Amino acid sequence: MTTPTTPANPPAPAVTPYRSQLASARAGFPQLLRAEWTKLRTVSRWGATLLAAVVVTVLVSLLSAYSGSSSFSGNRSAPPVGPDGTVVSDNFPFVHQPLTGDGSITARVSPFTGREGSIAPWAKAGIMIKESTKPGAPYVAAMITQGHGVRLQSNFTHDIAGGATNDDEPHWLRLTRSGDELTAYESADGKDWNKVGTAKLTGLPRTAQAGLFVATPGQVRVERQFGSTSVGSEPAEVTASFDHLTVDGGQGGWLQDDIGEVLPEGSEETQGATEKSTEKSGTWTLTGSGDIGPFTPETDLTQQSLSGAQIGLIPLAALGVLFITAEYRRGMIRTTLTASPRRGRVLAAKAVVLAGAAFVAGLVAAVLSFLLSEPALREKAPNPLFHPEAALTDGPVLQAVVGTAVLLAAVAVLALAAGALLRNTAAAITLIVILLVLPVLLLSGLPLDTANWVMKLTPLAGFAVQRTLPEYAHTDDICLPEDGCYPQGPWTGLAVLCAYAALALGLAIWRLRRRDV
Repeated sequence: MTTPTTPANPPAPAVTPYRSQLASARAGFPQLLRAEWTKLRTVSRWGATLLAAVVVTVLVSLLSAYSGSSSFSGNRSAPPVGPDGTVVSDNFPFVHQPLTGDGSITARVSPFTGREGSIAPWAKAGIMIKESTKPGAPYVAAMITQGHGVRLQSNFTHDIAGGATNDDEPHWLRLTRSGDELTAYESADGKDWNKVGTAKLTGLPRTAQAGLFVATPGQVRVERQFGSTSVGSEPAEVTASFDHLTVDGGQGGWLQDDIGEVLPEGSEETQGATEKSTEKSGTWTLTGSGDIGPFTPETDLTQQSLSGAQIGLIPLAALGVLFITAEYRRGMIRTTLTASPRRGRVLAAKAVVLAGAAFVAGLVAAVLSFLLSEPALREKAPNPLFHPEAALTDGPVLQAVVGTAVLLAAVAVLALAAGALLRNTAAAITLIVILLVLPVLLLSGLPLDTANWVMKLTPLAGFAVQRTLPEYAHTDDICLPEDGCYPQGPWTGLAVLCAYAALALGLAIWRLRRRDV
């Protein structure tokens, strides 16, 4: 019988390598998000900071709406309303005659002459086919302007650019009607014609009014010095002559009407028109003021109702900084990075959680600020007709409210990145406040061009998303930084702030990966 032998060195039993359950739990990005969310919601003072951001934003907005003197000026009568419901300026001298059915009007328009030789760039003179002489009635106009060449404008808000004009030479214009379509042409000599464009007036009656007009916005003077800005205006007046005038399809003689209000000479208002219309040997000479175009309110009520966000961002900036510097101060960052060695993902998870919480808090704050403040601001307006009621579901309002929440979330992420880079709570919070609050205090003391560049290129640009007033290329409104007027579009401004936040976060991730804890 053979006895089995035992090997001198038996093989060791297989052992499963130990893996930290903590590291395994946090290996994936969803697990990192859960861990960072747990940190945020379990620290009571951080939740209190989110609540403080909401309360501060709403309270500051309410104080701005209810306290202080009204920022509105003037006591205007009921404004005319255009075909699409937009409040408009429609004030000018109109020499016209009925045009029945299809037809055309042609005229040669002389260069402008103005009071004391000063002529506004959007002074305009030309030919028009208008539904009626009622202010706000639909129209199409072919015109020359002082500083913007030939234009085809219709229904106050639509504008098509034509060719350039010579300020020393007359220019020919023609406007033809074919049903509801009206087409404008221009010519330097009355022989070679170029098409400017076509506009459609749906529902234009068979008999409309075809004629001549002249108008010019008022002269505006802006004087700026540190701490104050003075804006003054006075009526302007221009003269233009019309000859070689023909109307194909016209009926009857020429009529003279004043469209809109006529203001006394020297009035401080610029919404009316003063005019003189004379005819000699077939040449009409029109002198007038006023304007034809969209009316832009002086104050953006929605933007003002959200003004508390400029102060409400401070608690969120503090939270963003503390969300990372608290871990450094207590030494917890070593535990976090040991459990999750991929440092970039840790900071990215913090940014996502913080941005989500800040967005929700910002959205609540913006909704409450608008609903509570906007009605109070409307009541302070001398004529609410210039400031129609706005609903939360209106496109521009929704853009401003949601955009404010995105803005606050971006500020929180920017603050997080600053905290990760500086690792000093006080220094990081101070930096964010300097970037976003200090420029607001300094804008009124800067030259206008410099102030506009500050609003374009700094994180302050993000507040442009709160502006809801429409902007038109064919108007010459005064855009002052202290009035909350931004030189760029709403989403462009917000994109600038988000770019700062993304760049700072990327830099913070890069530094975190390359230095010791």
